[in-house]
Amino acid sequence: MKLDVVIFGGGVAGLWLLDRLIEGGYSVLLLEARSLGAGQTIAAQGIIHGGLKYTLRGRLSPSAKSVRDMPGVWRACLRGDGRPNLRDVPVMAEYCHLWRTEGLRSRIGMIGAKAGLTVKPVRVDRQAWPEILRECTGDVYRLDEQVVDAPGLLRSFARRHERHLLQINADGGVHFDLAEPPHVRAIHIRAPNESASLQLRPRVVVFAAGEGNAGLHQRVGLSADAMQLRPLHMVMLRGRLLPLFGHCVDAASTRATITMACDAAGHTIWHVGGQIAEDGVKMSRNDLIRHARRELKAILPGLDDRGVEWAAYRVNRAEPTAAGKRPSGECAARRGNCITAWPTKLALAPRLAERVAGILEPPSRENRFEPEQLAGWPRPNVAAPPWETQQEWITDP
Repeated sequence: MKLDVVIFGGGVAGLWLLDRLIEGGYSVLLLEARSLGAGQTIAAQGIIHGGLKYTLRGRLSPSAKSVRDMPGVWRACLRGDGRPNLRDVPVMAEYCHLWRTEGLRSRIGMIGAKAGLTVKPVRVDRQAWPEILRECTGDVYRLDEQVVDAPGLLRSFARRHERHLLQINADGGVHFDLAEPPHVRAIHIRAPNESASLQLRPRVVVFAAGEGNAGLHQRVGLSADAMQLRPLHMVMLRGRLLPLFGHCVDAASTRATITMACDAAGHTIWHVGGQIAEDGVKMSRNDLIRHARRELKAILPGLDDRGVEWAAYRVNRAEPTAAGKRPSGECAARRGNCITAWPTKLALAPRLAERVAGILEPPSRENRFEPEQLAGWPRPNVAAPPWETQQEWITDP
């Protein structure tokens, strides 16, 4: 099969790019060795960041500039007014709340939260505060950053483009035929059950596989050093918990970011990131959970965690190398006929797709997508969220 583009990786970066290229008339397939979203996307808290946490030092940083328009882009898509049409994606919250600790540095840090952003915090009258925040002593703000359901986002793309998605054998199911590194002449793939095989001849190959990009790089003669991993140790709570989507700001950092979900059994889930997840990288699971419990009690005096279960899991953020620091924005780099793509965060997937599309030649009239060649080929499922796969919950940290 001759194609314009083959994409490796079925996370938000690969799926958004797939939609963009199909809309642009390209013949394209996406290959996934596990489940759609497995890794970073399914572990995302789903907040469409507008850059606030990158302004807390009182200036408009490059990171804030790169993401400040993204809430508007996503909001249009989620309304059905943009491309892709994501009207079927569940929106967990239309906005987040922002509250701060009472320290002087926290008050100074809030000045930066209003500098140069499209989405700015707006103070909320005390009578309108969420119940869980009513015992807090600082101010509470509303921040118009929507929160999307990551599994629902993945399912939306999967329904729309199922015939362009192929699951491949993760163990030796891909072989690259190189004209000269890093120029891919052909890709030989096998289905997971070995029931089918196919030779793909793409004009361009896009690596959007997150942590898997390192191994793909090595196989086509590119450097694996182009990638860095920044780990997180995320915390989850399960039980009778009050609704909350928001950030606690302490000086120039986000002390905690909390989003909410509901598991298959009907339990309320709190998904906790921010500085707690950063600090937890060097901690054991139990130490992190005890630390998180102390932190949440400090920033949420109204929290009643009696009977609540706790869990933690590790996930890596795979990004272009930036000396261990957070890259300021999305990145797409081309060598030969290979493009490596990194959104660096969920919100930047639309910008990354446009950036990759801008690198590509126009679609070829000779390359035609032929779905009949793929009849019966296994399609990847959507990954389960971490609270559905976590087996170890504890009640008394």
